[in-house]
Amino acid sequence: APSSPSSPVANEPKYEKRWLDALSLPLSMARVSRCRAGADTFRSGAIQVQALDGVSSGPLQFHTAQERGDWLRAVSANISDLMLQNVKMANKCCSPCDQVVHMGWVSERLGGAGSSQTFRPRFLALKGSSFYVFVSPPVSTLDWVQAEKTYHLCEVLFKVHKLWLPDDCWAQASLSLGLQNPDSGDHGPFCFSVLVGHGGGHVFGVELGNELAAWELSFQRATFRAVQRTGSKTYPCSWQGATLCFTVDFALGFTCFDSKTKGVLWRFKFSQLKGSSDDGKARVKLLFQSLDTKQIETKELEFQDLTAVLHCIHSFMAAKVASVDPAFMHSQSITGRYMCSS
Repeated sequence: APSSPSSPVANEPKYEKRWLDALSLPLSMARVSRCRAGADTFRSGAIQVQALDGVSSGPLQFHTAQERGDWLRAVSANISDLMLQNVKMANKCCSPCDQVVHMGWVSERLGGAGSSQTFRPRFLALKGSSFYVFVSPPVSTLDWVQAEKTYHLCEVLFKVHKLWLPDDCWAQASLSLGLQNPDSGDHGPFCFSVLVGHGGGHVFGVELGNELAAWELSFQRATFRAVQRTGSKTYPCSWQGATLCFTVDFALGFTCFDSKTKGVLWRFKFSQLKGSSDDGKARVKLLFQSLDTKQIETKELEFQDLTAVLHCIHSFMAAKVASVDPAFMHSQSITGRYMCSS
């Protein structure tokens, strides 16, 4: 009950409980991880949060893996919500054809298999028809031209590199999808590769399964939009001394024409491509089925950047199928089929 003003109790100091912050970190554009920077091992039962300005929480140790997982998911969820707000703000300044589809922090693996592997933080973004790799997040319009790497989405290939699946699912998944062994020692349980031109590529890792699923579906969606906006891609090529041009067109399919006379040598629809093989360097064989004779015709071409051309063919064909079957992209999602939660 309240004391009256004349009561001695009313004149005594009043105390109330308040939070006392040892450290306060803004989570907008922040990142959370279980791995030491530059290390290839995870801390047992610990996470670390680092703000955009570089201030770090240091290792936050938990008594159980369950506690660590709960906090990892909770902090990641807050960061994701704030990242979505940043995407919406960025898109207000972008044209409809240059919208941000997805962005966020990952860990990039350095060093190949069998060598000492280290990891570095990188910020990835899917915007318009481009895939960006940043050292630090873009916070202004001018920052978008400061990317460490930029690739055209039609010429990259996203590939789930590893999934951490229950034992009873792993055998089926590995056989049907060609996934690697979960004990192979890669960074973390959730990794993906982005393969680029001239046989190059990046391997990235994320902390949670829902992050991997988000990147996979975002790449599919962004690539589909990039193909529709681009419409067609033409590459110089050659065969038997002739200088040619090879075009992949979303509406027409494949066309090869003489670069000097512009005369069309041959043209096939996407549905007529029945197979392909390449030498891993410059030469590719494309197998087309004639609509009239039903016979297989082989067309051989040589490209300066064969990898980019093959990725482009893959992107356009996947987009073509997705345009007539809206469920196609979801059906192709490895994480969507084999991961129900983190």
